[in-house]
Amino acid sequence: MQRYWQVLQLFLSTALAAELEYRVNFLIASLTSMGSLAGSLFSLSLFYRTGYTFAGWSWEEALVVLGVFTLLQGCSTTFLAPNLNQIVKQVQQGTLDFVLLKPISSQFWLSTRTISPWGLPDLIFGLVLIGYAGNQLGIPLSAYGLTAIPIGFGLLSLYSLWFMLGATSIWFVKIYNVTEVLRGLLEAGRFPMAAYPIAYRFFFTFVVPVAFFTTVPAETLLARTPLGWLWGSGILAIGLLIVSRSFWRFALRFYTSASS
Repeated sequence: MQRYWQVLQLFLSTALAAELEYRVNFLIASLTSMGSLAGSLFSLSLFYRTGYTFAGWSWEEALVVLGVFTLLQGCSTTFLAPNLNQIVKQVQQGTLDFVLLKPISSQFWLSTRTISPWGLPDLIFGLVLIGYAGNQLGIPLSAYGLTAIPIGFGLLSLYSLWFMLGATSIWFVKIYNVTEVLRGLLEAGRFPMAAYPIAYRFFFTFVVPVAFFTTVPAETLLARTPLGWLWGSGILAIGLLIVSRSFWRFALRFYTSASS
């Protein structure tokens, strides 16, 4: 574990040094994040400005969901996208061979090799939005610590799904459209699950678990999540992580390398 921690520190330091050579990108990323958040707030306001509310969700409570979504989006941009999108390129260019030869877990290397600071604006805006809505609702500080648990589980589940999709590039090579479909489905997490018809709620809970990414953490912060949903979130995250590990090992059996 100590060796992996040292490698992770080295990865992060070198990735940040490389990315910060283009500091104007941070300003562009900040403006893009602000535009995206403004669009989301405008879309949400269209529902509430006439007095309509999602069943059981006030305006401030819906803002909590949007804040969690923005936070998750920031984590994805910072940690997941710059690594997992590279799996396809590694397979296409044959550089996956060199990763497999390294004396370290290939899944760990592919998942942590780089970091993108351009997702930090979303992380900041998400925290600010959650803090503002929580202050309006009078949520105690202790609730925020508990909410970090399902957010972490949601991020772990998202990572596992994304990694498994990336692993399918060993068979199909070009899977960018598939990952974009996943990112498109995750957009449903901007709103509480109560905003959707029953069939959609079922799909976004048990097929593509978007509900565990945003709505469950938001309900945890609002102190109205049944304990079973928290357990379910943890079981789902750990289960998907184990499956992703097993699926990667299975996929590698079919990888013939660039030289064979």
